[in-house]
Amino acid sequence: MTEITADSTIYDLLKAKPEATEALFKFGMGCVGCAIARGETIRQAAEAHGIPLPELVKALGIKEA
Repeated sequence: MTEITADSTIYDLLKAKPEATEALFKFGMGCVGCAIARGETIRQAAEAHGIPLPELVKALGIKEA
């Protein structure tokens, strides 16, 4: 399995770490049911939602790059 980083898609994150759903919701991200999640990276989602990437990756327990 490939390591999940900020450049992985939301879809890949949720497949590898279903528990990440809780962290996403804490940041106000409804990525679980979002059609964009299949192609949008964690980095792109953080930017779109105005969330500091370092905070998000820390909460998700992944690396930034």
